[in-house]
Amino acid sequence: MYKATTRSILVTVEPSFVEAESSPGDNRYFWAYSIEITNKGEEVVRLRSRHWRITDANGRTEEVRGAGVVGKQPVLKPGEKFAYTSGCPLSTPSGIMVGSYQMQNEKGELFSIQVPAFSLDLPGERRTVN
Repeated sequence: MYKATTRSILVTVEPSFVEAESSPGDNRYFWAYSIEITNKGEEVVRLRSRHWRITDANGRTEEVRGAGVVGKQPVLKPGEKFAYTSGCPLSTPSGIMVGSYQMQNEKGELFSIQVPAFSLDLPGERRTVN
């Protein structure tokens, strides 16, 4: 499990390899990642957008940006959590993801929070430093 806290907002990530969606013979490896965002602060915040940097074992990097997460822009009051699961295909058996969320408080202030870097490693394979 990977964790990062920015401005009293905790982001926890748990990646897992999805064998049923993968086809190693076709260089297709699929991971799911479950994320929980916990507002440990005193202000109400809304998740406005996401930014991901995904790097495979060959060093090829893809950047993904978009509104919200899984079609939602959740509002988190102090003490509230929001959890979701999404996925990522790669053409190599390992990689790494890192990202950020743009948040907005009730005053309209926009700020970024970090999503911790997390490793995508095929179970049973030698781990590669990405």
